Amino acid sequence: MTSTLPGPQPPADPAQRKREQRGWYFYDWANSAFYTSVITVFGALYMSAVAADAARDDVARNGPGACTGPDGGENRLVDCDISVFGLAFPAGSLWGYLLAVATIVQVLVLPIAGAIADRSQRKKAILAGFAFLGAAASALLFFVDDGRWELGAVLYIVANIGYGASIVTYYAFLPGIATPDERDDVSAKGWAFGYLGGGVALALQLAFYLGHETVGVSESMAVRICYLSSGLWWALFTLIPLRRLREHQSPHGGEKGLRVLTAGFVELKDTVKAAKALPLTLGFLGAYLIYTDGINTVVSVSAQYGTEELGFSDQVLIATVLVIQFVAYIGGMVHGLAARRFGAKKVILVSLAVWVLVLVYAYFVEERQAMQFYVLAVGIGLVLGGTNALSRSLYSQLIPAGKEAQFYSLYEVGERGTSWLGPLVFAAVGQATGSFRYAIIALVVFFVVGFVLVALVPVRRAIAAAGNEEPAVL
Repeated sequence: MTSTLPGPQPPADPAQRKREQRGWYFYDWANSAFYTSVITVFGALYMSAVAADAARDDVARNGPGACTGPDGGENRLVDCDISVFGLAFPAGSLWGYLLAVATIVQVLVLPIAGAIADRSQRKKAILAGFAFLGAAASALLFFVDDGRWELGAVLYIVANIGYGASIVTYYAFLPGIATPDERDDVSAKGWAFGYLGGGVALALQLAFYLGHETVGVSESMAVRICYLSSGLWWALFTLIPLRRLREHQSPHGGEKGLRVLTAGFVELKDTVKAAKALPLTLGFLGAYLIYTDGINTVVSVSAQYGTEELGFSDQVLIATVLVIQFVAYIGGMVHGLAARRFGAKKVILVSLAVWVLVLVYAYFVEERQAMQFYVLAVGIGLVLGGTNALSRSLYSQLIPAGKEAQFYSLYEVGERGTSWLGPLVFAAVGQATGSFRYAIIALVVFFVVGFVLVALVPVRRAIAAAGNEEPAVL
């Protein structure tokens, strides 16, 4: 189905395109501090601790009987119940439920946000609104202490909404700042720059966190200052893309005020129809959702695998996170150079094959052999950023002009909606076999299936069906 809407027109002047592209990279740099620090490193442990404080207060008020272990023993705070809206659950389960709720809310919000961005073509304003919303919520996590886990839960959800909706709008700028032949390289550089930014921010925060006693602050205060700095980092660096990016499409409608919201729902309905008429685009999207679930699972369970199966200390795990962040910068740049010569599809296929080798290597890493674990981190870093970056740019070639934000909302919503399958496979295999080695090797299936499905997508036909210009190299 060829789009009848006007598509974004990148500036004819290469210097102007470069200026916008460099500004665009900085939003990857800006938001990575949130995902790396607030979500990946500090979120789970700190929120569990705050919930445990609330449970401890409940014990103090109601007696030790309010907190029992699975065998009926008392004062097992990890098993203490906290409650919301009359529903009680263990304090240790808060983070998992919180991520689930945040995902559900994003699934509801992102498509309509994308539709409004496309309809109004006010991408800069929408990017700014959601980015500053997420940054403010991240910074306000500084005030989550003394058992105030409810405040933390609300702020995490708001921050995730800001992050997800701003990412959708940010991705939608790509066709307007880069020609078809430039997109793979631009996307790869942006992703690489993001990992570098996240790594720099995390390294500074970890240095402060690990040395908090030398500056006279408590561990809790150190984490809260890291939250505050993540929000400030996100907000300040967002000013760069907002200054440099330009709108390259005319609005699809002239609605104002609340009518924009109503028109957004109409736009979304039209996009669903358009998506059904693009089976090849949906085929690639389906392949992406499978292998990105594998990628996200490897990243999310790597610490558990390192701790419970391989017996590494927190210091080794922290070093591993930093290794992945900085090597991912190199990996992203290399993927961009390779795609320029061989095309995005071929490089994605090679990257997925490397993912299989990485997981096979992970299976054979020996207990307490830190150097082997660092080698694994290097392998993950080399393919982590590049696979996602080229998927983002190739997808931009397969979506109809004028509906970039909406189709990227499907991209993000689909990723979040399927992100439960990989962890489920990992947990189920680990439980069934009693070994996380078998669980980690089971994740190979996501990359093998993703490889096969990507190989089957005729990308030239898919680009033509979407009504887009083919890049010279595919």
